[in-house]
Amino acid sequence: MGSCVTLRSSSWVYPTAVLSLYGFFANCRVAEPFLTPYLIGPYKNISEEVVTNYLFPIWTYSYLALLFPVFLLTDFLRHKPLIMVQGLSLVNNYVLLSFAPGLPAMILLQVNYAVVTATEVAYFSYIYSVIPVENYQRATGYVRSAMLAGYTFGASLGQVLVSLAGIDYFYINTITLGIVSMAFLISFWLPMPQRSLFFKAAEGVQSQHKSPLGVDGPEEPVVEKDEAGSEKEKMGHNGSAGWCSRENVATAGYLLWQNFRESYSSRTLVCWSLWWALATAGYVQVFNYIQLMWNHIEPSATSSIYNGAVEAACSLVGAAAAFSVGHIKVTWAVWGELALGMFSAIATGAVFLMALTSSIWACYAGYVIFKACYMFLITITTFQIASNLSRECYALTFGFNTFVALLLQTILTFVVVDEAALGLDIVTQFLVYGSYYGIISVLFLIRGTSTACKNPRKPVPVETMEQEASVEVIFAERF
Repeated sequence: MGSCVTLRSSSWVYPTAVLSLYGFFANCRVAEPFLTPYLIGPYKNISEEVVTNYLFPIWTYSYLALLFPVFLLTDFLRHKPLIMVQGLSLVNNYVLLSFAPGLPAMILLQVNYAVVTATEVAYFSYIYSVIPVENYQRATGYVRSAMLAGYTFGASLGQVLVSLAGIDYFYINTITLGIVSMAFLISFWLPMPQRSLFFKAAEGVQSQHKSPLGVDGPEEPVVEKDEAGSEKEKMGHNGSAGWCSRENVATAGYLLWQNFRESYSSRTLVCWSLWWALATAGYVQVFNYIQLMWNHIEPSATSSIYNGAVEAACSLVGAAAAFSVGHIKVTWAVWGELALGMFSAIATGAVFLMALTSSIWACYAGYVIFKACYMFLITITTFQIASNLSRECYALTFGFNTFVALLLQTILTFVVVDEAALGLDIVTQFLVYGSYYGIISVLFLIRGTSTACKNPRKPVPVETMEQEASVEVIFAERF
């Protein structure tokens, strides 16, 4: 009996430990807070206008093109190969930054970084395919904490190396190259999952459900009499040939559609998902271009910068804000939408502060407030959506919401940033993002007020209390 318990324990401890280690090193990107000063400085010598209106939009377009195919490949290839691709792409990223000269290399860098961000879905979902369901909570906390710790440590270390040790940006990038190379090597030690969510599950449902074409799935596999036939049967169920069969792909598509219908059958859930998509699109735009705003207010060539310290502070303050959701006794089903509107209004003010101030410290403060508001609200949104879904729908719903957010962000990028359209300067861009968040806040203040008036002083149901008690887990899953 003792050996059985040890075996079950090791079945989740080892992959969790390896994935946590990978997450720490993959996110310990010491040079990331100083990317813009490095690109517009003497090493790459790219103008601020080219970086803003031409270079950065390439990442957005590439990310959009890759996200959906990568989502399907993650499940089809069973996660690990995509995590290894992410690790290799991170290495390529810093090889290009450190040693490749010229604008064409930086264009390739943006496409390569889109691979890094698109394959994050594999990292986020891997752990659920290799460990028992009873260990999801603990494993999720460890994995997400490792990721946050890596990001915070990397940003802090970068600031120390730049401000106190006076290390050049080039060497900061080579140090980061060494750290992410460790992540790539660690990815080889991840155990290969034995099952996937949709393609593997398709085999199990073929005998119980009709296929989308209306044909009953076979109850028994076709077994040939000879030895070679036996091998073929084995390949059909365990090998890639079976996975690529038309019946399996069709059944996987059917499962995806069924889960999609289940996920978005509730009007309330659609409302929460709408805020997720709208707010995340604006958040990512601010996050992507904030270094350019800082450089506009306080040029890095002539003054000390504290980008790393600010990013580290944002991670900690944002985490604290999100974590606090679990300790606020509110019926989120009643007051949550109003909270979305109110804190979106605060975020709107923070973006306008960043756009209109001439003080770098006020801009830093506005960014911290903005990021804290987003972390707080996305946590509420995440657990409200998750609490109304079966576990099988999590990945699809969160993935689709992210896809819609990215689609909206791409539209924003093309209209506002891309030189082929308006090609606005950085200050005007932030005024647009502030107005965009203002529209979100007005929409949800109206919706939230209506919801609160329809449900005055409702008693908190037991299931709602249980959902709010588990918000710490949902926060860990999201961040």
